[in-house]
Amino acid sequence: MIIINVKENESIDKALKRFKKKFERTGVLKELRRRTAYEKPSISNRTIKIKAAYRQKMYAEENY
Repeated sequence: MIIINVKENESIDKALKRFKKKFERTGVLKELRRRTAYEKPSISNRTIKIKAAYRQKMYAEENY
């Protein structure tokens, strides 16, 4: 549970901004989006390998 203490003379906008920042740091929304659609392990492994190959290719081109 996220608790935000509103200080004296602090506007609601600032308190809301602090709440949003704290909420974003917890990663709850990111986890929820990740869990909405199931992805087979074989597909996730394939995407990891494709990204790694892309990074390696970009790194190799950078050195030339």
